[in-house]
Amino acid sequence: MKKNYAIIFVFLFTFLSCEKDDICVESTTPNLIIKFYDNDDQTVVKQITELTVWADSKDSIYVNKSLDSISIPLNLNENFTKYILESNTIKDTIKFTYSRNDIFVSRSCGYKTIFENFQIESNTTNWIKNISIINSTIDNEKAAHIYIFH
Repeated sequence: MKKNYAIIFVFLFTFLSCEKDDICVESTTPNLIIKFYDNDDQTVVKQITELTVWADSKDSIYVNKSLDSISIPLNLNENFTKYILESNTIKDTIKFTYSRNDIFVSRSCGYKTIFENFQIESNTTNWIKNISIINSTIDNEKAAHIYIFH
């Protein structure tokens, strides 16, 4: 009889010690979504030809692409990110500032960062004519956060 109890105990111990798989299915830190519009008619989406984008002192993210919107990451270690956007060899620099709020998502996903009080500290206006912030809190990637008019 004691042998049966030992087998049941080993079986229960093995069964109860199993854990769920740690697979992250929730959303993580969102990227900044930028949509490009025509400066003359600000309701018309305008595609950019030969767009190259890179963060200051980093490798390029988009190289020679024709797009009407882009998704770019923000710096998780600083309260600012500086990007250079080049269209047809004309460069503009934009410096974004924000405050970071780290939120625990789950054990499998860890933390995600929400960017709050998002602002444009400075920008040049070589090919970019105007910039409009649509949402000053970047917590998802469902819609554009800023519009760039060119």
